[in-house]
Amino acid sequence: MIMKDLYKRFWFEFKIDSAFNYPPGIGFGCGVTAVDYNDAIKILDEKVFTVTERPPFKRVVEDVDIRELDQGHVIPNMNPPIYRGVWYPLGYD
Repeated sequence: MIMKDLYKRFWFEFKIDSAFNYPPGIGFGCGVTAVDYNDAIKILDEKVFTVTERPPFKRVVEDVDIRELDQGHVIPNMNPPIYRGVWYPLGYD
């Protein structure tokens, strides 16, 4: 099986006033590759929101096309989105 048969890429944006009150790097959003939506939430909670509570979502995109993400900041600062886990921001794998 290839990645698209096993995993989906999710892009999460959050309703936050200031990214300074949350884990580093989530101001643009978070990219997660997971089996399904519930698996993606589990990964977010286990890897990113370990100290602070996960804020509400402003936008969730399932099967996100990474070409539509910020080309100046997100794309050059992400891991390959083919493996299960957090690929943006860096540092949560």
